[in-house]
Amino acid sequence: MRNVLFAAPFPLETTFRFVRAAASLPGVRLLGVVAQRPEGADARLFADIVTVSDPFDPRQLVEAAHLLQRRHGPLSRVTGILEPLMVPLAHVREAFDLPGLGVDTAELFRDKGRMKDALRQAGLPCARHRVLRAPEDATSFADEVGFPLVVKPIAGMGSKATWRIRSADELRAAVGALRVSPERPAIAEEFLQGREYSFETITIDGVPRFTSFSRYFPTPLEVLENPWIQWSVLHPRAVDGPEFDDARQLGLDALKALGLDTAFTHMEWFRRDDGSLAIGEIAARPPGAQIVPGNNFVHDADFHRAWANAVILDRFDTATERKYAVAVAFLRGIGQGRVARIHGREAAHAAVGHLVVESRLPRIGAQRADTYEGDGFVILRHPDTDTVKAALKTVLETIRIEYAR
Repeated sequence: MRNVLFAAPFPLETTFRFVRAAASLPGVRLLGVVAQRPEGADARLFADIVTVSDPFDPRQLVEAAHLLQRRHGPLSRVTGILEPLMVPLAHVREAFDLPGLGVDTAELFRDKGRMKDALRQAGLPCARHRVLRAPEDATSFADEVGFPLVVKPIAGMGSKATWRIRSADELRAAVGALRVSPERPAIAEEFLQGREYSFETITIDGVPRFTSFSRYFPTPLEVLENPWIQWSVLHPRAVDGPEFDDARQLGLDALKALGLDTAFTHMEWFRRDDGSLAIGEIAARPPGAQIVPGNNFVHDADFHRAWANAVILDRFDTATERKYAVAVAFLRGIGQGRVARIHGREAAHAAVGHLVVESRLPRIGAQRADTYEGDGFVILRHPDTDTVKAALKTVLETIRIEYAR
C-alpha cells in the first residue's frame, strides 16, 4: 500500500477533483493535510487527516507528515495542486527523501524573476524583466524598456495584483501598493502584446508524455482591467499544424531549461503580431481556468486521473486523441455587490444548449467574484472548432449577470 500525502488546504471543488482521482488509484492510501476539514464523502477519501493552522508553512507540513508517517508507515509521495504549495511541498519531499519536485526547482518555477533569468540564459524568448527591491529599480527599468510595462508580485499567480503601467505616476502607485523593498521584492516586465495561449504538459522523469494547447480570449490582464468583459478559453480541436509546432518546441525547451522531472505544467505564452513567440510564465502544477476539465472533454478522457497516475505512480496511459473542440465561457457582469439576476440564459440555452457539456451558473445572492473567472461558467463541445467558436460567441453575447448592493 502506497501512503500518499495530499495537501488540500480548503474543501474546494477544483482541488477535490484531483483528490478524488488520487484516492481512486489502486494500492493508494490517501493521507490529508488540511486547514479546513472536508465533510461527507470528500472526508472519507482520506484514510487519515491532520489539520494545521497554516497549510503553506513548510515546518507545519513537515510536522504533519511525520505524524502521518508514525501512524501509517513510510510515505511514498507528497503532492498538492495549489501554486503556493509548490515550494512548501518540495521541503517536505526533501525532508523525507521522496521523489518529485525539489526545493531548488520549485523555487525556480515560483520565483518569476529567477525563472526568466534561467529561460533567457537558455536562449529562450521571454519578456525583459527586472526584480524590484526599491522604487529606483522600477524607474530605471521603465527608462530602459518604456511604457507600457507590467508590475506584479514576484511569486504571483492568476494575474492577481498585476498592473499594466502606462506612466511614471502609475508606476509609483503600483510600487507603493506592493510596498516594494528588499524584503518584499516585486517584478517589472516588458508588456507583451499579441495572442495569448496556454501550453499544458504532463512530464514523467523529464520525458513529456502529453502536450496540449488552449487560447485565451482576451488576455487575463485585459479582463481584469475591464470588469464588463466575459472571459473565455478555447481548446481548438487541431493543434498539430504549423501554428503550434514552434510553440510546442519552445515549451518543451523551457521545461528542460528549468529542470522539470515529473509534473503537470501550465505555460502561458504569446505570439506577437510579427509571428515571434515569447514565454509569459510557467507553473509546475495543473492549470486553472477549467483547462483540465476542458482537456477531459477534448479527449474524452480523465486528466485529473492522468495527473494522479503521473505524480503518484510514474505512469501515463491516458488517451490523447483530440476528438472535439471545447470552449469555456466565464460569466460575470458590470457593477458591485451580490448576484441579483441572470439575463439571457433561456435564450442561450435555446440557441446552443445542445452543445453544453458542463455549466455552473452564478448563484443568486452570491458576492461578486474578483477574478477573471467570474461567477460561473459554461463549457461547450463539438467536433468542429468553428461551431464551438460561434456557440461561444452566442453565450458571451447573450448571458449577462446583474449585481446589486
